[in-house]
Amino acid sequence: MFKVIQWFIFLLANAVAIPIVIGSIFDMQTADVMQLMQRTFFIVGIAGYLQGLIGHKLPIVDGPAGLWVSTFSVFAISIGTAGEQGVEALRLLEAAMILTGVFLMMFGLFKVSGNIIGLFTPLVTGVFLTLLTFQLSGTFLEGMLGLGSDVTQVDTGQFTVAMITFSTVLILSIFFSGWMKSYAVLIGISVGWLVFVLSFGAKDLAVGDAPVVQAPEMFAWGAPIFDWSVVPIALLTAFILLSNIVAALAATSNVIDGEVNFSQTQMNRGSFTLGLNHGISGLFSGVAVVPLASTAGFIQLTGQTKKAPFMWASALLAIVSFFPIVISFLAMIPSPVANAALLATFVQLMGLGLRNLFAEPLHERRMTIITVSMLLGGGLMFIPPESFSHLPETVKQVVSNGLLVGTIIAVILEKVWKTKNN
Repeated sequence: MFKVIQWFIFLLANAVAIPIVIGSIFDMQTADVMQLMQRTFFIVGIAGYLQGLIGHKLPIVDGPAGLWVSTFSVFAISIGTAGEQGVEALRLLEAAMILTGVFLMMFGLFKVSGNIIGLFTPLVTGVFLTLLTFQLSGTFLEGMLGLGSDVTQVDTGQFTVAMITFSTVLILSIFFSGWMKSYAVLIGISVGWLVFVLSFGAKDLAVGDAPVVQAPEMFAWGAPIFDWSVVPIALLTAFILLSNIVAALAATSNVIDGEVNFSQTQMNRGSFTLGLNHGISGLFSGVAVVPLASTAGFIQLTGQTKKAPFMWASALLAIVSFFPIVISFLAMIPSPVANAALLATFVQLMGLGLRNLFAEPLHERRMTIITVSMLLGGGLMFIPPESFSHLPETVKQVVSNGLLVGTIIAVILEKVWKTKNN
């Protein structure tokens, strides 16, 4: 039972922040944000369960994709965030997610997805995982420091609580064994939440008007608006997300089996099911999900390698989404605590990325590919997306994503630059 709860908390931590971010971008009311959170819980729970049942069949958490958060931001800037313009942007995004899902399902059905596995050598996988940790660590640190759209000054008190959570998770996972190590994330969040409540008090959420039972609403933003302008965006996004599937499968299978061990069939099934999950995301007006490579860090941290607890936790999260009062309670987990626990799992993920990078001797070719990919990809992460606003939409989607650019550079150099030894 505790294994299920630990997986549930990890699923929850990956799902709870994005609705707040999207609500801020589109100036949503508190009630709208809570309903978006309800739909997100449902999507994340269903997505993980479907992947475990008919997809790649590994215990990998599906969470809101950072790429889609960026896309939501771009649509908000280019179309609008309030009134009819804001609704139009959200309805176009519903259509974009559904179209992306169609492309991903086609990639899986026609076995296109499985053919890209060969592109992800240990070097490329290492670059992807390392850049991923760089990209998301900033987001987690902002949450730990108490920063947000309306807060620009560091809250040292909240950061102290976050560091207590972070340290608790790491200490339990490194210096302890048995159940203490297995439930490090759960214990860390519990300790951090308790300290936060004692220091700052509990969040005051208006849950009195929340219904006891309510099904997640379909097309909450209105019927999708299908426009030709979203077709290239959907196609490009589908190709980009294939790299996420490969990285998640490679990282998780490496932790579970001690080596990268997954098949083209798993990749194709994972792509098809990811497409199905994108359709569900569009249908229930949420942020489309993707398999999270950070799950590998959680598994390595806690030793939770079995699929059954993950499946039960995914189903539980989907069921919980029908109870708004429960969602209101779960949303009370302080952001600094949730972000600190997630950052702790990234310690293991970054270690996995570094092991892939240094799996072979660093001769001139490997070192050059790694450094060029990391410098250009990492450098782009510090440039505001608005700097590329004058470029065509599809080009902007690529060049504003440092993780994608760095990975593409690594793939190209790995394939083009050949030596006598490879």
